Amino acid sequence: MGSNQADGLSPGKLRVLIAGAGIGGLTAAIALRQQGHCVELFERSRFAEEIGAAIHLCPNANSILHRLGIDATKFGAVEAEKLREFTPSGEHLNTVDVKGNSAFWRHRWLLVHRAHLHEALKAAAQAPGSGIPAQLHTSSKVVDVNPSLATITLENGQTIHGDIVIGADGVHSSIRSKLPGAEHIFPFSSGKNAFRFLITRQQALDDPDTHDIAAHFGALDLWDSPDRRIVIYPCSNNDMLNFVCIHPDTLTKIEKESDWNQQVGKDALLEVFGDFNPQVVKLLEKADPQTLKLWPLLDMDTLPTWVNERLAVIGDAAHPFLPYRASGGAMALEDAVSLGVMLSGDVEPKDIPMRLKLYEKARHERATRIQQMTRDSGKGPIGPEKGKTPLNQVYIKSLTFQATEMIMYIYGHDEFDHSTHILRQHLWRQDPNIYWRQPIVFGPMPGPRQDFNGRSRASASLKSTFKTASIKFKTSRTLLQNLLPNNSYSFISPSTVAYASFSQTTLDRMDWLGGGGYRHFGLYIHGVQYKTASGNLVKGTYLPILFENLADPIVSGREELGMPKLYTAIDVHQRNQSHHVHTSWEGAVWGHFSWEDLIDEDPTGDTGTIGGTQDDGILVYRYIPKVGREFKGQPEAEYPVFVPHAQESKVVASRVMRVRRTKRARVEIDALNWESLPTLYHVIDRLAEIPIDEIIEGKIVEGEGVPDVSSAMRIE
Repeated sequence: MGSNQADGLSPGKLRVLIAGAGIGGLTAAIALRQQGHCVELFERSRFAEEIGAAIHLCPNANSILHRLGIDATKFGAVEAEKLREFTPSGEHLNTVDVKGNSAFWRHRWLLVHRAHLHEALKAAAQAPGSGIPAQLHTSSKVVDVNPSLATITLENGQTIHGDIVIGADGVHSSIRSKLPGAEHIFPFSSGKNAFRFLITRQQALDDPDTHDIAAHFGALDLWDSPDRRIVIYPCSNNDMLNFVCIHPDTLTKIEKESDWNQQVGKDALLEVFGDFNPQVVKLLEKADPQTLKLWPLLDMDTLPTWVNERLAVIGDAAHPFLPYRASGGAMALEDAVSLGVMLSGDVEPKDIPMRLKLYEKARHERATRIQQMTRDSGKGPIGPEKGKTPLNQVYIKSLTFQATEMIMYIYGHDEFDHSTHILRQHLWRQDPNIYWRQPIVFGPMPGPRQDFNGRSRASASLKSTFKTASIKFKTSRTLLQNLLPNNSYSFISPSTVAYASFSQTTLDRMDWLGGGGYRHFGLYIHGVQYKTASGNLVKGTYLPILFENLADPIVSGREELGMPKLYTAIDVHQRNQSHHVHTSWEGAVWGHFSWEDLIDEDPTGDTGTIGGTQDDGILVYRYIPKVGREFKGQPEAEYPVFVPHAQESKVVASRVMRVRRTKRARVEIDALNWESLPTLYHVIDRLAEIPIDEIIEGKIVEGEGVPDVSSAMRIE
């Protein structure tokens, strides 16, 4: 078995080697094959023995199965309907309506036979369907791993090469020792053992002494004392009852050579729990000695890390759980789906170590915290002080105030969504120069200067087209002076004569708009300079207002560049020798601009700047208000911005293809009234004040290559 390249896998598809084919390993295989990777599982056993126990599929676990296309009710899973709690003597403490609260969760709380779940996962991993079916090798014990090379060595000496190794080999993992800091971390007894067995529900129903306990389908029953606990719940279409009987390990003995699934006599079970309620003891007597098993409940110190280069561990290999919050299997499922998210179909082999660190980031803290919750939950009920509140009230109060937080944290979680968010945040941070603007929760914002992944659109902008129709006119400097934002801006010439242009540009074949385009219209005041605090002068054309007919460029220009943009409708009518522009808002026309008797001229030497005339660049003023009524009139940000044409041409060079000029150009602006222009009247009224002393020229310039304005810079 060779490497990714040697076996001819397509780029981005990984060879994944999984040691262990339990619940965690099989779920990881399903998640990773669905990403298109080539998955092989190596299981030390032959799956000859059925695991005789049931397992909870709490809402957070069931959501993962649904995500992978697995419906547990199709192989016997039943819904948990109620949780009943009793003292060892049989006194009823509390009943929780689990099914009645099911609307709180997106997915139901199910109870399933572990062997049935395992078979379903095994089938889903290997069946035809999404991705490449996983290969399962039984009787294939992994005895060594090379985290750097992603190789495994089997007991027979065979070495297998992959791109990544996943250790899902259980609580007694041999792979765990390959993790930094884990060399001396081993599982140890929690101080508790557990009897596990199943009986048919009919056995209990047929006995008058136990009928009442078994009569409630979907019920989870709990008999709890400070040191012992009996849990009974159904599975297999409500036909079977699963028993977990937890007790101090001093009361039973585990043989080292079979410490994970030891057969034990019924006498030991009855001796440990013989003083419990007679009905419960009668149920215990129905255990089949051939299937009654004794399991040690193992704990382990927290691993400092779950990953090492191209190796990761999941499930009990990373974090063995005590069976108090129905979370051992759920955490293995969450680990598996997290790996499926982090190792997406487009991941490259070089990215594997970082992606595994992201997996650990998503999972380590949560699993460690829930581990501690299960330890705390195994300490038994809180007893009353003598002469104080009865036990049942104390216990219910404890359940309400102590368990609610745990329930919300454990079950109110979807690991697919959580890991997806962490991966996205990581990918977004890879380019520190990406533009971010509202709404930021969806990631970097694509626009004229970048795509969603932060890649420049400059090369695509070379194919975009522009048509700029401008009317340059002579006007009053003293009036235009009032449109400058502060005293740092001034006209270069002290003359009372100034020059300005109304300029309308139509853009098309814009890559960032899917090949479409938009129009903008602005007032460009020529011959303006900005004086910095140090006395330096920045000269250019000042842009007090730019109207556009599409929201996307308005938002990107305002937020990324500080441009003074507003919306207006812009209609263009072009004929052979004439050009007409009408500007309006919701049907109220406020501007008419026309070019008549247009004559073609040699385009050589014309750069086609958006202001319609040659200058050093565009001056604008950025202003962002503070939020809050008490901050009215106060800026959050306020500073000058300059767009140098020389720098812009280096990013995207424009090529002028046609120039037409005329002396017959006309400007008509009617501010109408506040009712007609409720958001624009104050702007249009000021534009209408501008006197047109003389039309200098009308010009229409057409070409390719639209600058992306990425050279915009804050002056100071």
